[in-house]
Amino acid sequence: MALAIFDPQDAKKRKVLPPVSARRGSTSSIYSFEMHETAVPMEAVTKLEPDFDSPLATRYFVNEPSVLEFLKERVQQEPLFKQLLLTYVELSKTDVKWRTAAANAISILVRAGVQFNSVDLRRVRIPRADLSFGMFDSALLQDADLRKANLSNAWLRQADLTGANMGGVQFGELPSLLEDSSPHSCAYSPDKTSFAIGLSNGCISVYTTLSWERLHPHPLQGHTEEVTCVAYSWKGDKLVSGGSDKSVRLWTIETGTCDHDFTGHTREVTGVAYSSQENLIASGSSDGMVKLWDVEERTCRRTFYTQNVEITSVAFSSQGHQIAAGCNDRTVRLWNAHTGAPTHVLKGHGGQVSSVVFSPEGDLVASGSWDTTVKLWDLATKACRKTLSGHTNRVTSVAYSPKGDQIASGSQDMTVRLWDVETATCHQPLTGHSQQVSAVAYSPNGDQVASGSSDKTVRLWSVRAEIRPHAASGHSDGVVGVKFSPEGCQIASCLIACSWDNAVQLWDKETGVFRRTLSGHSDGVNGISFSPAGDMIASTSGDKTVRLWSVESNESLKVLSGHEEWVSNVAYSPKGDRVASGSYDKTVRLWDVGTGDCFRVLTGHTEKITVLVYSPNGNRIASGSLDTTVRVWDAETGECQSTLTGHTDEILCVIFSPNGDQIASSSADHNVHVWNTETGSLLHTLKEHEGPVLSIAYSPIGDLIASGSEDTTLRLWDTASGQCRAVIRDFHGPLHSVAWSTISDVTYLATGCGDKSVRLWQVTEVEGLSRVCLRWSSTNEALAMTDGSIQGVRELSYANKQLLRQRGAVGEPVLRLRKVTQSVMRAMSILGTFGNPSNSPMGSS
Repeated sequence: MALAIFDPQDAKKRKVLPPVSARRGSTSSIYSFEMHETAVPMEAVTKLEPDFDSPLATRYFVNEPSVLEFLKERVQQEPLFKQLLLTYVELSKTDVKWRTAAANAISILVRAGVQFNSVDLRRVRIPRADLSFGMFDSALLQDADLRKANLSNAWLRQADLTGANMGGVQFGELPSLLEDSSPHSCAYSPDKTSFAIGLSNGCISVYTTLSWERLHPHPLQGHTEEVTCVAYSWKGDKLVSGGSDKSVRLWTIETGTCDHDFTGHTREVTGVAYSSQENLIASGSSDGMVKLWDVEERTCRRTFYTQNVEITSVAFSSQGHQIAAGCNDRTVRLWNAHTGAPTHVLKGHGGQVSSVVFSPEGDLVASGSWDTTVKLWDLATKACRKTLSGHTNRVTSVAYSPKGDQIASGSQDMTVRLWDVETATCHQPLTGHSQQVSAVAYSPNGDQVASGSSDKTVRLWSVRAEIRPHAASGHSDGVVGVKFSPEGCQIASCLIACSWDNAVQLWDKETGVFRRTLSGHSDGVNGISFSPAGDMIASTSGDKTVRLWSVESNESLKVLSGHEEWVSNVAYSPKGDRVASGSYDKTVRLWDVGTGDCFRVLTGHTEKITVLVYSPNGNRIASGSLDTTVRVWDAETGECQSTLTGHTDEILCVIFSPNGDQIASSSADHNVHVWNTETGSLLHTLKEHEGPVLSIAYSPIGDLIASGSEDTTLRLWDTASGQCRAVIRDFHGPLHSVAWSTISDVTYLATGCGDKSVRLWQVTEVEGLSRVCLRWSSTNEALAMTDGSIQGVRELSYANKQLLRQRGAVGEPVLRLRKVTQSVMRAMSILGTFGNPSNSPMGSS
């Protein structure tokens, strides 16, 4: 079938559509790279006549992944096929008969990584299209037919959807549940009629899953400290909770009243579980005890003791015969629930076991650990059957799907991962939380996963039968450095120090195509710099070295050793003959590029050095430190010329303005200070960020400063007035690095983020404001809708409207008037019947 679709005879080379203007770039972009402030028309790019008899035009392929995967590869290999698909999309705007072909075509293009940022898609007809993970920044989608399209994880920032038909659209998640404090635990009732959340403020929120409204006017109150764990009875009418107040409480869901308070633990309760017989509750505590409580008698039936071990989680097997407990000594402990006898201790984790759960059949136990892994244990052999690796920080919670074929895990890396039990592979990472995930839970029918986070939200994710992971070349952890080459044709990006791939990666600036990786460091890479000629790259690492790389050959030319601790940053001199490096050993070292020798060590900072930079003329070096100061050094003599004080926390970034007359510094105190280089006087304090400011950069002409923060926002500031000109959101991690470049009079801004993305933005000035549009992104793993217009959108469900509003959409969609009107008309007809005397059963008098 795929071969039939790809048959070149499907595209007859005849003149049927006007050609698009010549473009340059690669197959990852569909429009000219000479961007304008308005959207770019997406016209046919070659003289082709699509064939209406093609399978693409007669049958939907969006649910046939093998066919789509084959065609995706053809798009990447055959430009003519890509052009044909774009033609199908264009034709659907004016002729409804092409809608099936257009839906298939755009599904294939999105799957192939084609990005539709700022593209004119007005009136396009693509019902049922799979647009998941698609990039549509600032796209024009007015009056588009998007019925039943899949927009999971789509990037729709500033997209204009005015008047679009969005009936039955899938976003892969429901609106988030917003709480006043952090969720520590959550659970669905077995009949999926209610959902409970244990909160850090000591309350329990209970929702009805029919409307996701609160079941009670007020949360369940009784615990005096945070609620660490909750579990439903198997009938769903009762809820048990444990708290840091050492108590276990039993609640009636219908009334919201506390039936009993079980006391006996001497430290915080960390886990609770209901037996399938409903007569027992198990509770675990950091006091090292697991207690079995008799629900009817309200007494402690049995206590299981451990020696010098804290219990972190407990679980009953499905039949109620066994109890499992996760422990801080890196083990999972098993007991016979009837006799209380310990049956086994499962060893293998390299860190505290934070969560345990039995499989639905009771033959396996899954455990999540601070060692970042999930392990599956075979209870027959007591051996570890599989290890699930992929999280980059501690695993906090695990849950089995009702069928037992999937496992969900939450982590301090802010993600939820869905794992295939059979293959031990992660086939769906769920991103969007801005802080650590503390709890995960499957719905009883397995169609949803809920995740609670320290960001005070619970997200409700749809679990699809056919899951397409978003494949993207790039870093496997947060990106902490982005730099433009002097020619402006590449971006080099380096990973955050906590990453273990220890790499520098190069990307084509215009197309976003991944080029190659520089590997050699034995620890995380945290600083990079291009040589002035652009032929070399310097990188620093936690391995205490500086490496000099050849851009052309990919080879590591020199390894500069001498620092005694982590090397945090590096900068080439403007002439390219020297390299300066700053380190956690509190020194700045100056190196001769030709010989690789260190010829000077600058001392004076009293704490770790975090950042340094050369002035544009090369006469000065500025360095920032954990000692909260910026020091300005004479680059030739090594003498400290001045010390800039004023920040109240560590310095995270320092830059010179393009002409060198200003120095800007950012700090963990949430502020950016702008200084006069000669006098050291403070010119401006930029202070609207709500978290540490990790990165700053001057625009090429020095009129703007870009700042990236741990608060996940990017801000553009006017250097003359100190006013904020623009705020860019929709990042899902801290903004570790920003960099500017101007090419052909177009200004670009690159960002490197903790969400693993490298993104390129175009910045234009519109009526005194800075307009920022996305050009390309190396990855996207969460729905983005900030400033997207849903004005007049038709057939949008109430839940989807709420979701898009939470994600930043603006405008008011059209109410679903058709059904309302039909109901009103029926009611009026009935009323008319009773109001007409001739139709009265009593007749007329």
